[in-house]
Amino acid sequence: MSALAKALARAATQLAAVSDSPRLDAELLLSAALGIGRDKLLLDPPTGPPPASFTAMVERRLAGEPVAYITGHRGFWNIELEVGPGVLIPRPDSETLIAAAVEHFAGTPGPKRILDLGTGPGTLLLAALDEWPRATGLGIDFSPNALEYARRNADRLGLAARANLRIGDWAEGIDESFDLVLANPPYVARNAVLGPGVAEHEPHEALFAGDDGLDAYRTLAPQLARLIAPGGLAAIEIGFDQGESAAAVLAKAGLSSRLARDFGGRPRALLVSST
Repeated sequence: MSALAKALARAATQLAAVSDSPRLDAELLLSAALGIGRDKLLLDPPTGPPPASFTAMVERRLAGEPVAYITGHRGFWNIELEVGPGVLIPRPDSETLIAAAVEHFAGTPGPKRILDLGTGPGTLLLAALDEWPRATGLGIDFSPNALEYARRNADRLGLAARANLRIGDWAEGIDESFDLVLANPPYVARNAVLGPGVAEHEPHEALFAGDDGLDAYRTLAPQLARLIAPGGLAAIEIGFDQGESAAAVLAKAGLSSRLARDFGGRPRALLVSST
């Protein structure tokens, strides 16, 4: 067994104490330390010992820091995003919103105007702009730190000319309608127990939404109808157990919604079409 393989196996064993995917974590950390992609690490690994930085990365992960903060990036849909402390880490579950939009606009030129409320590091907006090269979009977030990451990501991905990113309070002050409205609001109940390291490292304002996790939906619901252009779609992420409760909030605002499930079959988004 090579020195790299031994180091990888040892790290995976150590990380089992703090991670549900210790082998994957170890592979991502080692590839980042080597400055190569995970696919190259697995298919054509370099020779020699692991870099000294790998040990430091493993120590940070053992202390509970998320892998994405340690490596500084996270893949989402078809793009790679720079992330770091102060921004919500993109998760595969959120790809449900993009998949639902792809299905909605199938057979058409796609959306021309896209709105992302609570854009964070640009996750949903930039994935959508990459998916539909003729679209332009607006990303809103109240966090200057998150928007700085979003701007850097837009620049690096070559999407800055099509992405307007600005500080805001959800849709307050927006008087335009959009073909596609995306939102991944905070939806965790105040006293909920989260996975290891999440509450300790990721921004609470992007996670928690009141005692029942529905406060952000109560703010968004009255704003949605005026934001969706004719033929358009709003895709709003929800917690896996909020299919009925979040839909009830939208219904109270006069909105009819349908459920979209994530790749694991769990409720993950509410979809609202224009009438």
